[in-house]
Amino acid sequence: MDFITRFLKKPVVKTLARLLLGCWWSVLLALGQSAAFATEITQLRVERADDGVYLSALVRFDLTPVVEDALLKGIPMFFVVEVDIYRDRWYWTDLRVASAARTLRLAYQPLTRRWRVNIASGLISSSSGLRATLNQNYDTLAEALSAIQRVARWKIAEASDLDPDAVHKLNFSFRLDLSQLPRPFQIGVSGQREWNISAQVKERLKLEHAAPPGASTEGTQ
Repeated sequence: MDFITRFLKKPVVKTLARLLLGCWWSVLLALGQSAAFATEITQLRVERADDGVYLSALVRFDLTPVVEDALLKGIPMFFVVEVDIYRDRWYWTDLRVASAARTLRLAYQPLTRRWRVNIASGLISSSSGLRATLNQNYDTLAEALSAIQRVARWKIAEASDLDPDAVHKLNFSFRLDLSQLPRPFQIGVSGQREWNISAQVKERLKLEHAAPPGASTEGTQ
């Protein structure tokens, strides 16, 4: 017993214990940060109406300090929302029957100290630019993020695209598009966890019938 006590008092053992304790805290810190930076898709709902198929969802995420700092320095961020619908085929690979995408641009305007959100249909490239269909200004970052995080009745397909007798699968994704950042940033942020804002849902499509226009909401409040 006396030998064990003397051994534990040796500097090498103390140093090893400190290293193990430091590694343990590093693991706990990394797990905590991963949870804080997580992106989650909730309230996913797909409705079928006479004039098309509509998707609604809420994407929960927090901007990391490095992303928010880049925004405050005048660097816009581009978020991409994509959806694909596949018809199940037991005899072959699933057939994609519908596809839709939209790009959301978030930018800070230092002169007015306001935030601006642009929403464009489809994906963009350096050559095509942003063909915005909706522009909105906000007083706070929280308000601007709320507009980006909520997808409300987005038309993703025509009603005729889906066979009512077939089984369909939904692939819905949301991500921060790093390819739209300035070239120096693209090189510096590649592979960094702080810049990874993305989430994806793959599941069997559950179609709900949209409420007819003018339907009464009495008793739902």
